[in-house]
Amino acid sequence: MSGQVIFIDDEAAIRQAVQQWLELSGFSVRTCASAQQALALIDRDFAGVLISDVRMPDLDGLGLLERLVALDPELPVIMVTGHGDVPMAVQALHQGAYDFIEKPFTPERLLDSVRRAQEKRRLVCENRQLREQFTRKGRIESMLLGVSRAMEHLRRQVLELAGTDVNVLIRGDTGSGKEQVARCLHDFSPRARNPFVALNCAAIPETIFESELFGHESGAFTGAQAKRIGRIEHAHGGTLFLDEIESMPLAQQVKLLRVLQERTLERLGSNRSIEVDLRVISAAKPDLLEEVRGGRFREDLLYRLNVAELHIPPLRDRREDIPLLFDHFVNQAAQRHGREPVTASPTELAQLLSHDWPGNVRELINAAERHALGLTPPPSTSVGTTASPAAGASLAEQMEAFEAQCLHNTLQQHKGNITEVMNQLQLPRRTLNEKMQRHGLSRSDYLPVGSGDG
Repeated sequence: MSGQVIFIDDEAAIRQAVQQWLELSGFSVRTCASAQQALALIDRDFAGVLISDVRMPDLDGLGLLERLVALDPELPVIMVTGHGDVPMAVQALHQGAYDFIEKPFTPERLLDSVRRAQEKRRLVCENRQLREQFTRKGRIESMLLGVSRAMEHLRRQVLELAGTDVNVLIRGDTGSGKEQVARCLHDFSPRARNPFVALNCAAIPETIFESELFGHESGAFTGAQAKRIGRIEHAHGGTLFLDEIESMPLAQQVKLLRVLQERTLERLGSNRSIEVDLRVISAAKPDLLEEVRGGRFREDLLYRLNVAELHIPPLRDRREDIPLLFDHFVNQAAQRHGREPVTASPTELAQLLSHDWPGNVRELINAAERHALGLTPPPSTSVGTTASPAAGASLAEQMEAFEAQCLHNTLQQHKGNITEVMNQLQLPRRTLNEKMQRHGLSRSDYLPVGSGDG
């Protein structure tokens, strides 16, 4: 297909003829007898061209054009006019019409205008998509921090999966940030305006698990004095995040599977089916296939939940991210407590890089909080402890991480002034640019708020 076209004319014979001409040339065509009918088909994401007669009952072509320009000034609108309507057509061009064609017209004249308009629309849509991708990339980089290849790969996967509606299983160690990844999958999805509902399956006593997940009617059991909307129903239209899914009781696994299959649920104490529309993102630390083999998890539920799988690397496997993360969390904690942020010294940084971080990002946040408050760091990260070099990063990895931190600190100190950074670090411009690019650092991130990037 060459593109989409909507053609509006109140005469059926003209609609039929134009539709045939355009479809023979490869266009996908919808015809409308009125402007109001066409407006119902168009939004800002419409990727095609609109052709409209000028003189129509109720809302005429100029009135339609005014509404379309308000909706999207870059939407190509071709006006079709009678001989006496040329002044009106010129007015339409001033109001934002792409072209006007005078009746009677040949198929060639119409096709030439439509093809040019379609090419313009294609370029507009591509540019918008690129801008949106750039904006999304910038936003997700501020939510899933890290300069490592592993984090860059994870961010790319999240953005790719966010646009789909498939259920996702997130694998990762305790404290690695599984809920943050789940939130990103929701925030960058079409469901973003609807609820994100999180439930930690390990934190719910088995006796109230069914009520918590599916809800209950008043009087469903002793103590149920009022109706309760469960987490699944509350997530209608949005995303349900089930953390530590391996802890879900087998009896509730059966009921969750039924909800996913039938897209309906029944509250405890009710026989009425309630339709639910939701995406399920689940997270687990162990391998759920091993849980299936051990009889602790249903295989059929696993296949429903694990349409796509994301792995979050532990902090010890992406040590080059530690300086950036620690600095970020220190700044957050300092702002929260009304303190001036204190940069880690080279000795402290070396200790951070050599520690194994069994608690992952959660443990690093705790260390950053203590650092911001000027407290003695926990024993595991204090100066003088003997972390095993074999369990830590290689010398090359530690040097890379230290270089990234030095660049970050200097850029921050000089508020993105490249000349001052070059002078302090004694680096030529080209070398500095190459190092910043390798570590994922952008000058614009360090400029004072409201300043340009000139």
